[in-house]
Amino acid sequence: MGYTALYRKFRPQTFSEMVGQEHITRTLKNQIIANRVGHAYLFNGVRGTGKTTSAKVLARAINCLNPKDGEPCNECEICKAALSGSLTDIVEMDAASNNSVEDIRSIREEVNFLPTKAKYRVYIIDEVHMLSQGAFNALLKTLEEPPEHVKFILATTEPQKLPATILSRCQRFDFKRISNEDIIKRLEQVCNESDVKATKQALNIIAELSEGAMRDALSILERCTQDGVNQIDEEKIKELVGIPKLEFVNGIVQAIVEYNIDKAMEVITAILDDGKDISNLLWEMIKYIKDILMVKTNQRLTIYNENDFSRLKELAEKTTKSKAIRLISELSLLDTKMKASTQRTIVFEAGIIKLCDNENNNNPDEGENKFNSGNLNQDIYTRPDKIENYLRNTSGKTRVQTNFANKTTESKQITNTIKTDNSKQSHNWKDIVNHLKQDGKIVLYTNLINTNAVEINDMTIGIQFPGGITSFGKTVLEKPENKQELVKQISIAYGKEMHIQYIDTKPKEQETNEEQELSNFANGYDIPFDVVE
Repeated sequence: MGYTALYRKFRPQTFSEMVGQEHITRTLKNQIIANRVGHAYLFNGVRGTGKTTSAKVLARAINCLNPKDGEPCNECEICKAALSGSLTDIVEMDAASNNSVEDIRSIREEVNFLPTKAKYRVYIIDEVHMLSQGAFNALLKTLEEPPEHVKFILATTEPQKLPATILSRCQRFDFKRISNEDIIKRLEQVCNESDVKATKQALNIIAELSEGAMRDALSILERCTQDGVNQIDEEKIKELVGIPKLEFVNGIVQAIVEYNIDKAMEVITAILDDGKDISNLLWEMIKYIKDILMVKTNQRLTIYNENDFSRLKELAEKTTKSKAIRLISELSLLDTKMKASTQRTIVFEAGIIKLCDNENNNNPDEGENKFNSGNLNQDIYTRPDKIENYLRNTSGKTRVQTNFANKTTESKQITNTIKTDNSKQSHNWKDIVNHLKQDGKIVLYTNLINTNAVEINDMTIGIQFPGGITSFGKTVLEKPENKQELVKQISIAYGKEMHIQYIDTKPKEQETNEEQELSNFANGYDIPFDVVE
C-alpha cells in the first residue's frame, strides 16, 4: 500500500472527531437526528479548517444504514463503500478544474436518475467560486429545486465571488480558524499514534505557523519527520521552514531598541549567511515586538521558554508602548516597500539602519538645528517630539474649533484668533508636505503646498489655507484615505492620536480662479483633474 499523507491518514471520520468547529457539527447532527437535512449547503472558511471533511461526514451520515446520534457508523455497507471511494452515489467535484457549463450540465442530467445503492445522491463541489458565470447559471434551477433524492454541498474559501442567487439557495455555515490550543491537542494525539516525540515549544511553533489551518499544521509536522528522525524540537522546525533563530530576532530587535547600527548589521549579515529569508525575518521581528507589547500589558505568553522569556522581558523594560507600536508600524511599511522593490535586501537594510539611527537623541542641539534647517524628512520618525515642540512654540494660547470656514466673517475671526511665527511655521510645514510627495501622495501634496500648520489645542492641529480651499481641494482633502494619511503623519510626530481641522481664510468667491490654477498645476504633473461638487 502506498504512503498516505498525515492529513489524510488522520482525517476525522465522524463529527465528534473534528476540532474547533463544534458550532457547525452540533447543528448538522441535530438536523440529521430530526430528519431535517437541507437540499443545499454552503461551507465557507479558510483553508484546512474542515470544510471538505464535514461534507464527507455529512454525505455518509445521511446515507448510513445504522446512524447513531447523527453520526455515520462507518461500518455498514454504504459507509465502507463511501470511505473506500467506490460509492458512485457520492460525487466529489473540483470546480477549479471542472468549471465549465458542460460540467454542470452533466450533473443536471445525472440528478434525474435514482441513487444506485444509497438513499441520497450527494454532490460535493469544492472550490465552487471557481465556476464560470455560465456554469453558475446552469446550476441555479437544479440547486433551487433538486429532486428529493439529491443533496448539494458546496465548499469555498471566497464566498464573495458567488452570485447572490446561489448564496440565497444554500444553508451557509462559516468555518472559523482553529485555535492554537485545539491544534496543539490534535498534534499531540497524532504524535502519540505515530510514535513521534515533539517538544511543547515545537508544537507551539507549528500551531503559530499553521495560522488556524489544521491541514497545514499536519503538513508541517509530517515534513519534520521525513528525515527519519522522529524527534522534533523548535530549532528543527525553524531550520526546515527557514525561520531565523530566536537569538537572531532578539539581537536585531535589541539593536533597534538600543540604537546600535553596528550590531544590527552584524546580525543581518549572520542571518543572510545562514540562508534565511528576509521576509521571514521581518515577520518574526513584528511578532517579537508584538510580544514585547503583550509583556508590557501583562499578557500571558506560553510560547517562550524561561531563558527566552527573560530576554524578552528585559527588552520590554528598555522600551515604551508607544515606541513598540511605532516600530510595528514602521516594519509593516518596510514590508510593503520590500514587496514593491527588486532590491529587497538593500531596502531592508536601509530601513533597519533608519530605525537604529539615534543621532538626534545623542545630540539634542544638532537635532534642533536639523529640524529648523528643513531636514525634517530624515528626522521625522526618529525625533517626533521636535514637531510637537515646534507646533507648541508656534501656536497661540486661544483654542479654536472649526471645520471648513466658508463664511468670510468666520474666516476673519479664525485668522485674528491664531497668532503664530509664520516664517518658521511655513518653513517646517513645507517639509511635512514634501514628505507626502516623497511617499507618492502627489494629489494630496499639491493641495497642501501653500498651507500652514498651527496647534489649536493639545489634541488638534489646524491646517490653514491662506489662499482658500477650492471645491476640488475640498473633495481631495476630505477623502477618508487622505485625511487618514494626514492624521497618521501628525500622530506619529506627536506620539499620540491627534485630530486635524481645515481652516479656510479666503472668501469663497475667489475659488474659481484658484481652481483653475490648481487645474493647471495638476496638468503640469500629468495628474487627472476633475471637480466633483
